Amino acid sequence: MREKPVILINLLKWSLLATFVGIIVGSATGLFLKLLNWGIGVNSNPFYFIFLPVAFLLSTFIIKKFASEAEGHGTEKVIEAIHQRSGKINPLVVPVKLIATLITLVSGGSAGKEGPCAQIGAGLASFFSDLLKLSEEDRKKLVICGISAGFASVFGTPMAGAIFGVEVLFIGCILYETLLPSIIAGITSYHVTSALGIAYLYTSFKNSLPFSGVFFIQVILAGIFFGLCSWILIESLSLGKKLSEKIKVSVFVKALIGGSVLIILTLIFSKDYLGLGVEAIQSHLSGQSSSWYQFILKAVFTSITLNFGGSGGIVTPIFFVGSSSGAFFASFLSLDISTFAAIGMVAVLAGAANTPISATIMAMELFGREIAPYAALVCIISFLMTGHRSVYPSQILSMKKLPLAKVEIGKEISKQKV
Repeated sequence: MREKPVILINLLKWSLLATFVGIIVGSATGLFLKLLNWGIGVNSNPFYFIFLPVAFLLSTFIIKKFASEAEGHGTEKVIEAIHQRSGKINPLVVPVKLIATLITLVSGGSAGKEGPCAQIGAGLASFFSDLLKLSEEDRKKLVICGISAGFASVFGTPMAGAIFGVEVLFIGCILYETLLPSIIAGITSYHVTSALGIAYLYTSFKNSLPFSGVFFIQVILAGIFFGLCSWILIESLSLGKKLSEKIKVSVFVKALIGGSVLIILTLIFSKDYLGLGVEAIQSHLSGQSSSWYQFILKAVFTSITLNFGGSGGIVTPIFFVGSSSGAFFASFLSLDISTFAAIGMVAVLAGAANTPISATIMAMELFGREIAPYAALVCIISFLMTGHRSVYPSQILSMKKLPLAKVEIGKEISKQKV
C-alpha cells in the first residue's frame, strides 16, 4: 500500500514536467519553423546558392565562438550529451543552433530541420532541469523528453516523436522508464506548434494497397534495397567526415571550400539537392518518378554541408533519400510510385537511424494505418540490412543484428570495428 502514493506522486511529477517541456519546446519549434519559412520565402534570388561559402563561414564562426556543441546535426550531439554528460547541455546551444541552422538552410545548405528542433528542445529541457536542481537521472529523462517534443512538433507526428526519443539512444533497447513523459511531451509540443499555425503534410493510401503474395515479395525486395540506400547515406556522411579531417586547414577555410564545392555541384546538376528538398519529396509522394542517382547526390550534398561548416539536421535529407530511392525502385519495376516513395521515406529512416519502431509509427501518422504492415516490414528489413552503423555514431549498441558479428554490446557505434 505504501507503494501506491509514491507511484501517484511520481506520475504527477513527470506529467507536469513533461507538459511544461512540451509547451516550451513546441513554442520554440514553432518560432524556428516560422523564421525558416519566412527566410526561405524572402530568398527569391535564383542564384541564392552563391552565398553558400559565406553562409558556411558565418555558421562556423558563430558555433566556434559561442557554442561548439551546436556543430553538425543536432540529434547526434544530444545523444552524446545524454550518454557522456548526463544530459548536460550548454544553454547557448539553443540560440546558436537556431541561428546557424537558419543561415545554412536559407542559403541552400543541404540539411534538415529536425536536428535543430531536437537540440533546441533538449537544450531548453537541460536548462529547465538546472533551474529546478533536478538530479542527473531526472535531467537525462527530461532531456529525452526534449528530443521527443522537438521531433514530434517538427514533423507533426506526436507518437512517432515520442517513441523516437526513447528508441534512438540505444540500438535494440527502448527506455520504458521515460516512455510516459516522452509521450506527454510529444503530444503537448505537437498541439502547441499546431496552434501556432504550423501546417503539416499528410497523405492517405487507403484505397491503393491491395494485399497479394506478389506485392508482399515486392515489399520485401524494397526493404533490402532501402537498407542498401541507408548504408550509402551513412557511408557518405562518414567519408565526408574523414575527408574533412584529412584537409589540414582551419575550419573557416574548410567552410569556404565546402560552400564552393556545393556551388560547383549545383551548377553541374541542379538546385534540387539544396536546402530541405521538400518539393522533391512531395513530388515523389505525388507519383513523380526519380532517377537512380538522385538519392546518391542528395547524400553527397548533405555530407558536404554537415562536414564542412553547415548546421542542420539529418532526417529531412533521409526523407529525400528514401522517397527518391522509393520512386526509382517503383518506376524500375512498374509499381505504384507514391506507395513506394512513402514506405521508402520511413524505411531509410529506420535503417540509417536504427529506429524501426518509431519509423513504422511515423508511417501510420503521415500516410494512414493501411500502410502499417508494409511499413513495418520494410523498416525492420532496412534496420537489419544497415548492420552496425548509424547516422548517429554516439548510439550505444544493445543487441547484435547478426549472432556472429564481431561487435561489443554496450559500446558506442563509433567505437565498433565494423
